[in-house]
Amino acid sequence: MKKQILVALLLIVALLALSACTAVQPAGQTGAAAESGKLAQIKAAGRIVVGTSADYPPYESIDADGNFVGFDMDLIRAIGEKLGVEVEIQDMPFDSLIASVQEGKIDAVIAAMQATAERDEQVDFTIPYRMTRDAFAAAPGSGLVIEKPEDAAGKSIGAQTGTVQEGWIQRNLVETGLTPADMVFSYERADQAALDVANGRIQLLLMDAEPAMELAAQTGLEILLITELTAEGGKSIAIPDGATDLKAELDRIIQELLDDGTIQRIQEANGLP
Repeated sequence: MKKQILVALLLIVALLALSACTAVQPAGQTGAAAESGKLAQIKAAGRIVVGTSADYPPYESIDADGNFVGFDMDLIRAIGEKLGVEVEIQDMPFDSLIASVQEGKIDAVIAAMQATAERDEQVDFTIPYRMTRDAFAAAPGSGLVIEKPEDAAGKSIGAQTGTVQEGWIQRNLVETGLTPADMVFSYERADQAALDVANGRIQLLLMDAEPAMELAAQTGLEILLITELTAEGGKSIAIPDGATDLKAELDRIIQELLDDGTIQRIQEANGLP
């Protein structure tokens, strides 16, 4: 009898151990996804949800048919193809993109975004896929001369909220006392800022060079200076902080697309040098 009881107890212990090793995973997740890792989760879902601010042609905008178009949009679709997942794009204000990644509302951001030290404290970034130039724009016939960024001192100036350009204005013009704070204006959308310059409400606009040239063609603005001195880094994709597996894979894909000429072809197709 004691031997039978001992055998039964051993059998129960074995079953419990087996059960612990084969714990039920959440519905719809594979073993890789259950082990976590942002890349595994994206592949298990079969899609990557990407945030952008679609008011920035030729990088991102919405055409007459409601489609997301532009260099960044073509690039993220090429990356999605390499990942083997669908790309879902969500339009939102630029200054809400980082928070949306942190809150898990989106998986990544592609929005001509520069990887700054301040942003890197909140999210991670891929390697750059394109370098950055900025432009100072004014209304036609303004008579303004901007030969270097500091020549903007003392003039009313606008930038898109949450951008590197807005930060440059604050650090280099406002905090240095060169421009009063009430002469600096922030805009949710770059095209709103361009209209205020064209209508004479403010004197200058500082933004990415290529979108500035696009807006200049639409609104008649004059590009006074194109410079790299106000930029902080290249354009990169923002991803959740600590998503090392996703970063490694995106870095690999971006480098591959740079090396094989795909990114150059996408740039040229969207009118970028």
